[in-house]
Amino acid sequence: MPRSRILQNLRIPLINAGNGSGEHPTQALADWFALLKWNPELASPRKPDAPRMNLGILGTPGSMRAVKSFLLMALLFQDHIGKVTVISEMADPFGEDVIESLREANIDYEVSNDVREHLPELDVIYMNSIAFLGDSYKNMDSRFKLNSESPIKENAVILHPLARLDELDTSLDKTPHNLYFSQAHGAVFIRQALLLSVLGRLKALPNLIDLETNTTS
Repeated sequence: MPRSRILQNLRIPLINAGNGSGEHPTQALADWFALLKWNPELASPRKPDAPRMNLGILGTPGSMRAVKSFLLMALLFQDHIGKVTVISEMADPFGEDVIESLREANIDYEVSNDVREHLPELDVIYMNSIAFLGDSYKNMDSRFKLNSESPIKENAVILHPLARLDELDTSLDKTPHNLYFSQAHGAVFIRQALLLSVLGRLKALPNLIDLETNTTS
């Protein structure tokens, strides 16, 4: 059934927790929650002299739900984004709707087939275990793998929806580049907050909980 027909007839909240190769908005919320903790200034208007981020995405946004939702949510922070580089074995990995959104946001983008040549310029690297190529899923080859010896920009961070294969070496786990553990940890609280919100249960929380800081007074 088309999504529009579902929305017209729903009487209860509906959460899209990932629909095939379409979108994965709850994962994108966890992704950007982690990035906002890493750089809180993303939530504020960009200062005139502040540099813009370069995002690197491994995968095919046109047919992989996590990277597509991550990229679409990135448009909410478009003033802070200078360029998007998608690393894929496909010549056209975006999909028409994503391309149109990038153009409307006036964000530069490019496609490459080797992550290593772009690592020194990327501020955020979004990794994946598998890529959707044509009509099937395949593991990443050596051009898409990272370890602690990779020429990653000094202050860059790495995201990964997990679980991982050998594309993201464990040697990166204890480096400052590791934002994927924080990403996974925060996903629990994001989904708790989402459920509480759509079910109208925020007012039922104990009075001692500070909703803005997630602490008790």
